[in-house]
Amino acid sequence: MLKTALAALALLAIASTPAAAAPCRNAKGKFIKCATAAPAKPVRCKDTKSKFAKCGTAGAKAI
Repeated sequence: MLKTALAALALLAIASTPAAAAPCRNAKGKFIKCATAAPAKPVRCKDTKSKFAKCGTAGAKAI
């Protein structure tokens, strides 16, 4: 039983390592420098009727 547990633990350690150490690639598959932070989400606004509107127009609020 101990042998089985050690084998399972070793397999788990080997399987999880490549995912954590994967290099960053762009959409074309080229290697790039990894980003340190996630990009900021764009601000969206809705009008008084709960429809999307341009931010800065009268009655528009950020969601």
